[in-house]
Amino acid sequence: MNNAADWFLMIAAGGLIAVWLFRRFYVWLHEPPASRVYRLGEGSEPDPGDETVRFLTASGYEVVSGKHRVPIEIEVDGELMQSRLFIDYVAVKDGRTWLVKTARDRMPIDWTGAGVRDKFLVYALLVPSAEGIVYADPRERWLRTITFAIGTEA
Repeated sequence: MNNAADWFLMIAAGGLIAVWLFRRFYVWLHEPPASRVYRLGEGSEPDPGDETVRFLTASGYEVVSGKHRVPIEIEVDGELMQSRLFIDYVAVKDGRTWLVKTARDRMPIDWTGAGVRDKFLVYALLVPSAEGIVYADPRERWLRTITFAIGTEA
């Protein structure tokens, strides 16, 4: 190849790379913030014989997946720590998706605004596509639905 053809190929390749980089940056810059939040993957298969699954089904929910483990990496003063959040089930009712947390005897809920916020807001922020959280106690046969409206004055 002669020198002019080499330069032409180099300029064309550089131009294509520059256009590709610009497009990637443009798409990243203009994508909605919700696309950067956690998306639930495939949870475990729900056990139809499980007491909570039976209770949710009897209450009109369709349990579509079981436990989801959400890994979290935390850095405090340069020290790296690992943690995780668990979503017990994902259920659907009337076409709306709900995250399900199951009542635990050793972790009672303080049913005040601050207590509910501190316990459940993280799930609403983590998966904003969900309608809210269903807190279920299959032994006592009750459930509560929790939704958050962020930014509204009370």
